[in-house]
Amino acid sequence: MNYTLTDDHRQIQDLIRRVAKDKVAPRASEIDRTAEYPCDMYALLKELGLFTLPFPAEYGGTGSMLSACIAVEELGRVCYNTAYLLVVQWIPFGAILAGGTKDQGDRYLPGLASGELRAAFSTTEPQSGSDVQGIKTKATPVAGGYRLDGAKIWCTNSHVADFILVAAKTADPRGKSEISLFVVEKGAPGFQVGRKEDKMGARGIPSCPLFFDNVFVPEKNRLGPEGKQGFKVVMEAFNQSRPVIAARGVGLAQGALDHTIEFIQNRAAFGQKVSDFQGVRWMVADMAMQTEAARQLVYRAASLVDAGVSGRELAPIAAMAKCFATDVAMRVATDAVQLFGAAGISAEFPINRYFRDAKVLQIIEGTNQIQRNIIAGSMLGKPQRQ
Repeated sequence: MNYTLTDDHRQIQDLIRRVAKDKVAPRASEIDRTAEYPCDMYALLKELGLFTLPFPAEYGGTGSMLSACIAVEELGRVCYNTAYLLVVQWIPFGAILAGGTKDQGDRYLPGLASGELRAAFSTTEPQSGSDVQGIKTKATPVAGGYRLDGAKIWCTNSHVADFILVAAKTADPRGKSEISLFVVEKGAPGFQVGRKEDKMGARGIPSCPLFFDNVFVPEKNRLGPEGKQGFKVVMEAFNQSRPVIAARGVGLAQGALDHTIEFIQNRAAFGQKVSDFQGVRWMVADMAMQTEAARQLVYRAASLVDAGVSGRELAPIAAMAKCFATDVAMRVATDAVQLFGAAGISAEFPINRYFRDAKVLQIIEGTNQIQRNIIAGSMLGKPQRQ
């Protein structure tokens, strides 16, 4: 499928690039160093009206995943954490839009769109990691709703969220467990958000464990139908949002390249600019090629979403985009640190921040090993169990 950037895409790109340079970049290092939630950056994104960018016009958006990827790329180019603020708002929005009832949409989407509400999404548990089917948090049916019991880890944005979408297992009449999603609101009795993790990267948007002790959730807070059908709809929404995760890798790689070019052009060794050494120039050329290749794959995946492609046709391309772009981010950031030399491992220079954030991207939102399983499965089918 071919695509081109329209005038609307270019306008979004130019706007976000200016804002990123003038208002976001000066804050990036401090956000990383203090690991404090950037309320000012959230207010900036709210003012710009970016919280519905990929969603339909009725919610104030463009209805374009490609526009969303461009915005995330431009912000991620200077500050991983500010770009992340958009992503953690978009994921719950997309889940409710895809799998929620009209009542749930009316209750939550306007607030998420305006930025008056903040949300989070939680599936990961200590014993299961990427194995969603292995979760143990239970939702026991009771009069009027459910009782949740269990624990989660690595729930990003949970410390500021007004509500969290929580994956839990319910038992059908035959006793078989199925996964459903529940809206758990802040302050619900028995619900506790634990202390934030001291992370290597993505430090400005904290991730916390969650604890559920007999937490009552009314039936109206179950997202869609109980069990497989509702959960499948939401998972497809996440599949369609995967290019946005990949776009963070493109932005990070481009930002690392930007810093590298500026640094080597202003350093001299052995009587000439560092940027004039052939070996250095070849490294920069490889970094640029990899970044552009990742960008084209991400934009293509986003364009497929905009064209209505979904399900098994979209899954391998979305997985390729996430896996390749975030692996490129890691390679480019690694080479950037090398070209910075001793300065690359100093906290006085920003490049080590790109290196740390790149490693996070290879793990979150489905590890790159999981993405490779999706790609291989689309070509070879599921592996046969002995």
